[in-house]
Amino acid sequence: MSWRSLAVATEAVLRAGRIQKDRYASGVAVEYKGAIDLVTEVDRDCELAILETIRSRYPTHDIVTEETDLARTGSRHVWFIDPLDGTVNFAHSYPFFCASVALAVDGEIVAGAVFDPVRDELFSAEKGGGAFLNGRRLEVTTASRLIESLVITGFPYDLHEKLEERLRPFNKLMGLARAVRRDGAAALDLCYVAAGRADGFWEVILKPWDMHAGRLVVEEAGGKTSRLDGTPLGLGPDGCVATNGLIHEALVEALREEPRVALV
Repeated sequence: MSWRSLAVATEAVLRAGRIQKDRYASGVAVEYKGAIDLVTEVDRDCELAILETIRSRYPTHDIVTEETDLARTGSRHVWFIDPLDGTVNFAHSYPFFCASVALAVDGEIVAGAVFDPVRDELFSAEKGGGAFLNGRRLEVTTASRLIESLVITGFPYDLHEKLEERLRPFNKLMGLARAVRRDGAAALDLCYVAAGRADGFWEVILKPWDMHAGRLVVEEAGGKTSRLDGTPLGLGPDGCVATNGLIHEALVEALREEPRVALV
């Protein structure tokens, strides 16, 4: 079942990626979901292409997607869709964005695909079948200490309202890791950990469609994923840590909130 599902996920992200590439840097209509949270017509066109691809094969499956709140039937099969991860980047012609599709069966992620149309890179994974980039098997890095590691992060859309709180872990890791990067598309960030381009990733809160395909790619490349406290991820919104496995405990420990003493 999962290899067929992976083929559908792959077809879906490739269709969305073609739309993104055709419309990239051409000027798009932008709407605001929040002060810095955008949606474009390309998000919706990509979503439609992905929905058509999945529904033509699996009309009874449930689908959770970023831009549309679809009715759920309680199916054992649930698809998670981010039609354009990195919308802000896309709107500014910053070349770091992708389409992401994952399938969960009975609460377990079994297939995922992420496509970067700018670099023509297709990341894919099947539960128990390994992770691949354009057909080449992926493996995570062997860095064993944070000081040897490049880690990636992102910030939620409440950054302006909670600036000090959101910057605390970032500032802390700047002093512990070799380098910290922030590029604005969590699905690709996760795939970069799987591909050995980074050693770890964290984000304090992600929606399901942001992370489920990428987390499977990391796991199938030999890495580890968890909540911020090190416990297993579920299917809902959550904080996420993903690493090569060797630095996982150190990164989780670094992200642990220390009690704050009130000044008198």
